[in-house]
Amino acid sequence: MRVPHVCCIKSQHLIAKSRLDAFLRSNIHVRSPSPHRENYTKWNTTHSYVLSNPLLSLLENCKTLSQLMQIQAQIICTGFITDGFASSRLIAFCAISESRNLDYCTKILYNTQNPNTFSWNVAIRGYLESENPKEAILLYKRMLRSGGSRPDNYTFPLLFKVCAILLLNCLGHQIRGHVLLLGFDKDIFVYNAMIYMLASMGELELARKVFDEGCVRNLVSWNSLINGYARSGKANEALSIYEEMIKEQVNWDEVTMIGVISSCAQLEKLKLGREFHRYIEQNGLNLTIPLANALMDMYVKCRDLEAAKAIFDNMTEKTVVSWTTMVVGYARQGLLDTARKFFCAMPEKNVVTWNAIIGSYVKAEHSKAALFLFHEMQASNIKPDGVTMVHCLSACSQLGALEIGIWVHHYIEKYNIPVDVVLGTALVDMYAKCGNIMKALQVFHDMPGRNSLTWTAIICGLALHGKPHDAISYFSNMIDIGVMPDEITFLGVLSACCHGGLVEEGRKYFAQMKSKFNLCPQLKHYSCVVDLLGRAGLLEEAEQLIKGMPIEADAVVWGAFFFACRIHGNLLMGEKAALKLLELDPSDSGIYVLLVNMYREANMLEEAGKVRKMMRERGIEKIPGSSSIEVNGIVYEFIVMDKMHSRSIQIYECLTQLTRQMELIECISGVPSFGDDFSLRL
Repeated sequence: MRVPHVCCIKSQHLIAKSRLDAFLRSNIHVRSPSPHRENYTKWNTTHSYVLSNPLLSLLENCKTLSQLMQIQAQIICTGFITDGFASSRLIAFCAISESRNLDYCTKILYNTQNPNTFSWNVAIRGYLESENPKEAILLYKRMLRSGGSRPDNYTFPLLFKVCAILLLNCLGHQIRGHVLLLGFDKDIFVYNAMIYMLASMGELELARKVFDEGCVRNLVSWNSLINGYARSGKANEALSIYEEMIKEQVNWDEVTMIGVISSCAQLEKLKLGREFHRYIEQNGLNLTIPLANALMDMYVKCRDLEAAKAIFDNMTEKTVVSWTTMVVGYARQGLLDTARKFFCAMPEKNVVTWNAIIGSYVKAEHSKAALFLFHEMQASNIKPDGVTMVHCLSACSQLGALEIGIWVHHYIEKYNIPVDVVLGTALVDMYAKCGNIMKALQVFHDMPGRNSLTWTAIICGLALHGKPHDAISYFSNMIDIGVMPDEITFLGVLSACCHGGLVEEGRKYFAQMKSKFNLCPQLKHYSCVVDLLGRAGLLEEAEQLIKGMPIEADAVVWGAFFFACRIHGNLLMGEKAALKLLELDPSDSGIYVLLVNMYREANMLEEAGKVRKMMRERGIEKIPGSSSIEVNGIVYEFIVMDKMHSRSIQIYECLTQLTRQMELIECISGVPSFGDDFSLRL
């Protein structure tokens, strides 16, 4: 093999230096990197200088780190290693090839005399495309300290992308200061990357200011702004910017369409989304996988499953995102069986897919099935993340399955799943709803950060556990530290007042919703206050509140009033409430039964018989209630007179013993028991 003589190095270096800018352009800006890439970037080049040099040409065909080391040895032996171009190719292989080794990349870089800017850039890019992009920033700091190379217009787009990925706002602004200091803000690559970073970090006003003041904007600039607004949930603004772009006669592309279609999905504007779809077809734009996925997502969120399915069926190549979109689409419309079929048919599943199906079952309140899916996920060797744990804890909350919830908590600790504010809130909510308020309080106080949802969870939990004064105390602390309550927070506070019979406090907080916090009371808030007033015997005030509601009272509001009337024996008001309930839902068997009981308690047996006759004539039967209980980590569901359980005989024997004990207590103390009707009530 013929190798270049050492004396040729300087001349070769001069040739290389003159062509370096073109080489950098073709190698640094190959594609937009992502933090967890699926495919490695093509690292090698067909540059004429490289191909004309035997050692460099051999390096371009290198496949493994072992081969690279052999070529590196030859480069060192010939003295060619002092050539900046040669060392940069070694670094490029270690940074971005399929056989990359970032540790070895930095070893070469740090041991190279005066590495050129390209070498630093390609190493930064390697870390950007790795699973640890933060190292790219540390590399940049070392580059600045070295003093041998200055960052250029290819360095800063990479750094801005790191800041966008990791949401490093403060650092992003520092790097932006470097850009302005060095005068690179007029470079189109740097300018667009700056807008992308600011938009990704949610600093949309500043991104718009940079955009408006720029003198080098192009389609990428518009796309960065449109998609930035869309990702931040500001869909109307994104569509408005698109209109500006069209007025300025800037030709759109696939990325533009993804941004505007995502905006239509957020706003559930099916008609506009269809118009964009037709526009794409009429202009012959290639329906790439990301664009097809965006269209499917739009149709799913706008509840047009047929259109989404048509796109899905016509896709020649389907990704995990494509399949997941369809799974979520069917699940959202309650078609869980179809969603499950799509899920099972998926050729590849990842944690996002599993989270989608588990979350869909939890949302549909099929909690046992959701927990079963979680066990399937574990059996498939898919590592759960924080989102998975939130879904599992929500399932436990619905079931009241404390033992399973504790197991999930131990699982989180065992596998070091980060407990962020969302997961911490889910833990607080689970412990509160499953009966362990002390553990809920412990988790709450151990959390490093809390948001309004966390405070709401503990306030509602304390209210549920009959600790109204504690709930109100926590609410006051929440307000004092500047956390704004929402409608659900007030639902917890009003429930606490209701359980504690705190009428004055309930009136005060209900009034503050609108006057102090600008929150409009909803039906659930009115039902809480009606229940509070009704329990206190203030039936007329409760009735006046219902009549003065700005929205039509529903069955929950009237039900609370009816319950209060029955407790206080106000037959006249109770009859009016019952008739209103029957008007709202004439098929609800529970209303008839309660009305019959109220008449019986008032010794109005004839009226009770008329209601029962009405039930028979309308073909209404009493629907048995269902309950669930957790025993040794297993949740059992049962209904009235249920004999499906394998140990039903023993269960009923225990029930009979409990009934006899209660009858005995009644005889001794005079406290009335449930009597013979106890088993029927269960």
